[in-house]
Amino acid sequence: MDPESTRQADEAAMRIALDQAQNAWLAGEVPVGAVIMRQGQVIATGYNRPITTHDPTAHAEIVALRHAATLLENYRLPECELFVTLEPCAMCAMALMHARFKRVVFAATDPKTGVAGSVTDLFALPQLNHHTHILGGVLAEPASAMLKQFFAERRAQIKAERDARRALASQQALRGMDVIEHELLEGDEPLMPLPQVIEDPE
Repeated sequence: MDPESTRQADEAAMRIALDQAQNAWLAGEVPVGAVIMRQGQVIATGYNRPITTHDPTAHAEIVALRHAATLLENYRLPECELFVTLEPCAMCAMALMHARFKRVVFAATDPKTGVAGSVTDLFALPQLNHHTHILGGVLAEPASAMLKQFFAERRAQIKAERDARRALASQQALRGMDVIEHELLEGDEPLMPLPQVIEDPE
């Protein structure tokens, strides 16, 4: 396949991964999606779901990898390529190398946990007995934009919830003072004990 055809095929596959990332977002997960291809055919897809499944290993790559291995009835997938919207972490990278993937293509880099060149490059370690070809930056802009928008909305949501809790606490405190003032005006004992001032005898 010539370079231009390869680029077009890579982008088409990555768009499928981006659709999967959107599914993760709709489920309340960090929007990362993956697709596994073999000879131009979709074998399996996956999206991030560790929160909804209570499974810390349920990254998009692992979910897709499990589906592909089950479908192909093999724990080795040497003819497969994986496309993912975010640079793989160490867990996913080692799983893909154990499965003998021939190629991994990712979109956005991950400067905090990415191990395909950002934090380190596990795929390039000469000591390992299998070396998967890596390509990064395919449709990086839309993948990065999706992640940034997700986290911006998440931060705004957390702030709104925090502000709402503070407002509720303030309202409850004000209502408590209103009750005390009302009881004092009526001449009844207050519902809450008031602090007594003890004068210092001379």
